Amino acid sequence: MLPHESRWTRRLRGLYAITPDIDDIGVLVAKVEAAIAGGAQAIQYRNKSASEANKRRQAMMLARVCDGRGAMFIVNDDPALARDAGAHGVHLGEDDGALAAIRTRVGTSMLVGVSCYNDLARAKRAVAEGADYVAFGSFFPSQVKPGARRAEIPLLRRAATLGVPVVAIGGITAGNARALVEAGADAVAVISGVFAHDDPAAVARAAAAITACFVSRTPATPDDLERMP
Repeated sequence: MLPHESRWTRRLRGLYAITPDIDDIGVLVAKVEAAIAGGAQAIQYRNKSASEANKRRQAMMLARVCDGRGAMFIVNDDPALARDAGAHGVHLGEDDGALAAIRTRVGTSMLVGVSCYNDLARAKRAVAEGADYVAFGSFFPSQVKPGARRAEIPLLRRAATLGVPVVAIGGITAGNARALVEAGADAVAVISGVFAHDDPAAVARAAAAITACFVSRTPATPDDLERMP
């Protein structure tokens, strides 16, 4: 077993669905249930606009939903909320504090993921400090973060030596996910490409279409990577 490997890191594969800003807890739960039904292996709770009280209610509810359906549950940016909700992990951006301090707060059993944008050196430091997985992107133009730093697809192949799961993020759809999978992404993090649909059945279909990109994963060759946009 690798130093950072656990039952949950081994399952960090496929569709990693990130929730959009939805205040209505019933609508949010219905969409998350649909995403899991469509194949999402992980759900990250992210809501930048809700009140603290509503975030807490939503996180607690989604933790139960994920637990009941065998999906991984991760909370964005908020170690205390992740701990209180019984989440499997917390995801950190560059402004969310030192990883060592966060690890002290959440303990050793919770996964800690780190956004590394387009910076392999940052990812190496994060892994050395105990990150359980790293995320790179934006690989494509993003509706959620139109000004996000862009990463090049060959970065995923270079990240394969890190020894932890690698997540790709940013503008990902069923139409472009396979290029990331073939370049080495263990998971793809998707918001709009899954949750932009109003009908839960459409959410499930969108999730299933992205999940299908992992079915026949073929590693890309160095020449393939040079040709990728």
